[in-house]
Amino acid sequence: MMNMLAVFIGGGLGCLFRYGISKLALKTINTNFPLGTFISNILSCIVLAIAVIYFSGKFSGNMALKLFVITGFCGGFSTFSTFSLETVELLKMGNYTIALLNICLSVVVGVSLIFFILKSQS
Repeated sequence: MMNMLAVFIGGGLGCLFRYGISKLALKTINTNFPLGTFISNILSCIVLAIAVIYFSGKFSGNMALKLFVITGFCGGFSTFSTFSLETVELLKMGNYTIALLNICLSVVVGVSLIFFILKSQS
């Protein structure tokens, strides 16, 4: 039960962070590029990689905290479905270059960050 509560609370906090970043990005920068979603997904990749390192060490036994951060917070903070919808909307509007840029940047930057952060600990 404690693990489920940890995921629930972490997910809620991650969603709130994502919502705040999206609102701030829309308010700050006027662009067709889905910047709020991109920032949330990239920050979530960084948090996830750091958490994997953290929980592979002396805190590996704290399952509730691990689930709170990795499954809950990062799961709520990142959003593949919104990324996909925004990309489809860009394609529908004929913004093919921005859609392709969104796909490439999101995948390459996200995967690269996790790869290099985890590799630095090897």
